[in-house]
Amino acid sequence: MLHALLRSRMIQGRILLLTICAAGIGGTFQFGYNLSIINAPTSHIQEFTNETWQARTGEPLPDHLVLLMWSLIVSLYPLGGLFGALLAGPLAITLGRKKSLLVNNIFVVSAAILFGFSRKAGSFEMIMLGRLLVGVNAGVSMNIQPMYLGESAPKELRGAVAMSSGIFTALGIVMGQVVGLRELLGGPQAWPLLLASCLVPGALQLASLPLLPESPRYLLIDCGDTEACLAALRRLRGSGDLAGELEELEEERAACQGCRARRPWELFQHRALRRQVTSLVVLGSAMELCGNDSVYAYASSVFRKAGVPEAKIQYAIIGTGSCELLTAVVSCVVIERVGRRVLLIGGYSLMTCWGSIFTVALCLQSSFPWTLYLAMACIFAFILSFGIGPAGVTGILATELFDQMARPAACMVCGALMWIMLFLVGLGFPFIMEALSHFLYVPFLGVCVCGAIYTGLFLPETKGKTFQEISEELHRLNFPRRAQGPTWRSLEVIQSTEL
Repeated sequence: MLHALLRSRMIQGRILLLTICAAGIGGTFQFGYNLSIINAPTSHIQEFTNETWQARTGEPLPDHLVLLMWSLIVSLYPLGGLFGALLAGPLAITLGRKKSLLVNNIFVVSAAILFGFSRKAGSFEMIMLGRLLVGVNAGVSMNIQPMYLGESAPKELRGAVAMSSGIFTALGIVMGQVVGLRELLGGPQAWPLLLASCLVPGALQLASLPLLPESPRYLLIDCGDTEACLAALRRLRGSGDLAGELEELEEERAACQGCRARRPWELFQHRALRRQVTSLVVLGSAMELCGNDSVYAYASSVFRKAGVPEAKIQYAIIGTGSCELLTAVVSCVVIERVGRRVLLIGGYSLMTCWGSIFTVALCLQSSFPWTLYLAMACIFAFILSFGIGPAGVTGILATELFDQMARPAACMVCGALMWIMLFLVGLGFPFIMEALSHFLYVPFLGVCVCGAIYTGLFLPETKGKTFQEISEELHRLNFPRRAQGPTWRSLEVIQSTEL
């Protein structure tokens, strides 16, 4: 009997782990990978753009136009991400979570073909279109992957499983930095292969994810297929007693009966979703405006000023990505023990501390040269602190704070907000750096302080609670003087899968 129980537990853990890996390798891994690989071939692509233009017109491009073309290539990625985020909700509702992730690889395959043949075709426009398409892929996967994993995991592991999205993002960043080394695919002749290498994780997902189950919640609540839901639960949980979990799903299904999926703008109109939407907007904005991405942008110049040889800076940059990967793994392990609130408050508080020391070190670098090494240490500490909480916990808010009918729309709002903020920070950071000089991190420190305070005062803890229990608690917080009740009841009798 004990042997059979242990065997069942092992099967359950293996299937869940395979589901996490299959969703992640073609999901948020792609986001991190395509975000980082574009740094290595910067000069090579600029040269190719200039040579292509000269071959067409007989005249080279002016330097400012070469920079403009490069800026377009880089900025089309977050623009594609915004389109993908808006596409994610309808896809998740109509195709389901798993099929949406599979269909999403169409964008990667198309982009890889464009990248691979761009130099042979003499077309920098193919690179632009490819960047747009991988952005769409990242926008879809960053919203659907946490939804799929959060709905597939048992409640006692839901936070850790959903946090795996942050691990795969950090892993993608590090792998992109490694593959982009000059010794590998970062050379002047190999950059089309470097950009097209995004096809490899997409192919791995296409080969593995079809063998794994769909989200049980989607199968029961959205599709009404009890047998398929039970079969998916058995594959994910083993042959143990599923009565309790199935009963919880049936209760949520009954509460959702006669309701339809929320549209994104409807989230802002209902008082029953007020705290959820506010938390999503405030903490989603804080994650992008806290300055972590800008630390990556500033790291190379700090390393250069600190005397790191130019040829070695690329290896130091890999160290920054490895820091985020390390803390993402640690957070995944401890999140179900310490909770979401502690990780967020601790992460933002530590970022405030290290960012303040970083600012002081920059101000004193002319008087005390050793402060540059302090600034280097603060860069690593800042990224470690970001990985502790904000990097992973923020991504699971849309999954845990919203019910089945509002979750796809919440992911659309969260994704659109993230990509817009990412675009604005990338656009505005050079101007902030020029205007504020050594005090460039002061605005980011204010964001970190606000993130910590808001989490402490207004974000409820969701550790170890079912989606039903979370919804009931949020209902009490939104309507403190009313009786308890589910937040999703509606007088409309419309199918939940209607767009």
